[in-house]
Amino acid sequence: MTEGKVLYHSPCCGASGAAAAAAPEHGVPEAALPADVAAMLPGEGAGYARRLVRLALEEDGPDLTALGIFLPGDSARARIVAKQSAVVAGLPLISLVLAELGADSPMEHWEALKSEGSHAEPGESIARLWGPATLLLKAERVILNLISHLSGVASLTLRYVDELKGTGVRLLDTRKTSPGQRYLEKYAVRMGGGWNHRMNLAEMLMVKDNHIDAAGSITAAVAALRDRYSPCPPIEVECRDEAEVREAVSCRPERILLDNMTPGQLAVVLPLIPSDIEAEISGGVELSTIRALALSSSVRPPDFISVGRITHSAPVADFSIRMERAAAPVARS
Repeated sequence: MTEGKVLYHSPCCGASGAAAAAAPEHGVPEAALPADVAAMLPGEGAGYARRLVRLALEEDGPDLTALGIFLPGDSARARIVAKQSAVVAGLPLISLVLAELGADSPMEHWEALKSEGSHAEPGESIARLWGPATLLLKAERVILNLISHLSGVASLTLRYVDELKGTGVRLLDTRKTSPGQRYLEKYAVRMGGGWNHRMNLAEMLMVKDNHIDAAGSITAAVAALRDRYSPCPPIEVECRDEAEVREAVSCRPERILLDNMTPGQLAVVLPLIPSDIEAEISGGVELSTIRALALSSSVRPPDFISVGRITHSAPVADFSIRMERAAAPVARS
């Protein structure tokens, strides 16, 4: 397989990055994974991906149609072809699907024709595969489902990133991800040019209205967390108005989230946040509004804008697999 020149993995963006780097690993050892998958999802992310692929293959059951028609020695070749313009993401998962189906040296059964994070145009082939016909037919739908979804996330992410060009503001994802697919979807966000917010509830502590109400105030909530954990993970405080921003600033959290505020409100509260406290805008952000939000204050621009819809509402990218039967085993050219 040929690898594109792309940074496969980066820690979460901003204050939560230090906690991300120290997170413990679990799941399958990297040595048990195809090398391209280990590069794509270092640490615990690969374990989640492997369990997801296993579940997807189990859901499909045995391919009785292919097993009833093709002989064990029948070989085939295939190409994955783009049917629309899209950002390519998730190709290394081909190796993982083939490995879970028992293929020896799965990386020797396919080749990337486009690099991760690159653009594919309609009719362009992004990968080619070869091997036993029954293997490829069993793998086909799971491979397509994964790549189509991740490429869709990457493509929508890029549209938001393009709206932020020249502002200096970075696009963040959220935890609004498909169950079991967070590591994959956040990887796709990176392939689209976005940055990752916290991966889980432990990487960064986010103080929201429920926590504030229970503690009695922002000040009490932040103090309780710092008293409870040593060292305390980075803290982000969600604020809904100017009074909450002022109180949050006095507590010196690592980040302040400005929730569902208009550009006019942001112009007032952003200058209240010192440059050594990160400022994040979130809530109801759309393609048509993100640039105005990013430019709401020339005095103190936001550091980040987070958008949940780049993962939870991304349309799939349209790809197909074109299969060709071969009379004899296919050699790699």
